[in-house]
Amino acid sequence: MTLRAQNPRLAVTLIVTATAFIAGTMLLAKTLGTDVLGPPLHPLQVSHGRFLFAFIAIGTAASILRPKIKQPRLRLHIGRTVFGWAGVSLMFAAAANMRLSDATAISFLNPVFAMILAIPLLGERVGPWRWFAAFAAMIGAIVLLRPGASSFQLAGLLALGAALMMGMELIFLKKLADSEPAFQVLLINNGIGLAIATAAVLPVWVIPTAPQWAALAGIGVLMATAQTCFVNAVARADASFITPFSYITLIFATLYDAIIFGERPDHISMIGALLIVGGAVLLAWRETRTRT
Repeated sequence: MTLRAQNPRLAVTLIVTATAFIAGTMLLAKTLGTDVLGPPLHPLQVSHGRFLFAFIAIGTAASILRPKIKQPRLRLHIGRTVFGWAGVSLMFAAAANMRLSDATAISFLNPVFAMILAIPLLGERVGPWRWFAAFAAMIGAIVLLRPGASSFQLAGLLALGAALMMGMELIFLKKLADSEPAFQVLLINNGIGLAIATAAVLPVWVIPTAPQWAALAGIGVLMATAQTCFVNAVARADASFITPFSYITLIFATLYDAIIFGERPDHISMIGALLIVGGAVLLAWRETRTRT
């Protein structure tokens, strides 16, 4: 498999495009979890739509491109997908019940949880700077949750759970990244995810309205496109270079929320988001330093 030529400008364009699409999936999940397009859908049905239409999109691409498939490490794929599905479902539930900007900011804790989980699961050592970054990000999450205040965000606990699940997913991805092609990982992930989501949605599934079907399809296609953009961005620039640009998702989420739902972050949300993003960026920078 030949390596693509390094192209940092294109990589940045791709990752920013991916962030816009990811924020778009959050926006659509919020509309489906409210009564904007019809009776609210259960988060499990929203996540089912995400995997269904993403698998259709990626499966169609696979039938055209016919990529070579290596022997997959199924246990790792299943573990990664279980946690990924749980994270997505919790994230969609959180998005329906709180500001998109707050839910998105809390989701950025996933690399912090991945760092902490990597200590017992991967035997990694964590230095003082990385602990400081994790501490700053966790303080930001506490600020966003507003404990003890009348504005305490119970839905924020769902976003926190989503970040924990996605942090665990990153542990499995670390083990898969160096052994299997990215397209194969995406295809298998969405295939297994569809099977899990289908089994989970059966007790709560209802017939969506026509606009809800369109939104479910939009979530799947946007997510598949975002994943494709991300994979191609990583192929054209170092992950350490493009990772900070992924936090632009927060800007798009805030913008979408303001335009569609008229919700704007207050000063507490801004402080919490800055702490989380700052801690995550510092953590990404230290990851780079420890590998060079």
